[in-house]
Amino acid sequence: MRKIFILTVVGSLLGLSACNRVNSDLERAVVGGAIGCAAGEVLADGRCVEGAVIGAGVGVLTN
Repeated sequence: MRKIFILTVVGSLLGLSACNRVNSDLERAVVGGAIGCAAGEVLADGRCVEGAVIGAGVGVLTN
């Protein structure tokens, strides 16, 4: 089950990275949340939600 989740997240990241530019705060939040979820799942052993919240926040605040 974990491998399927990780493959889904990696596929989503590759799909989102195909965009030329991230224009709006919402798009940056989505990308940051996806990356944060993947990092939280892998690095913090199953903490996808916390990683997504932090990643979305960083995505919105950075410009």
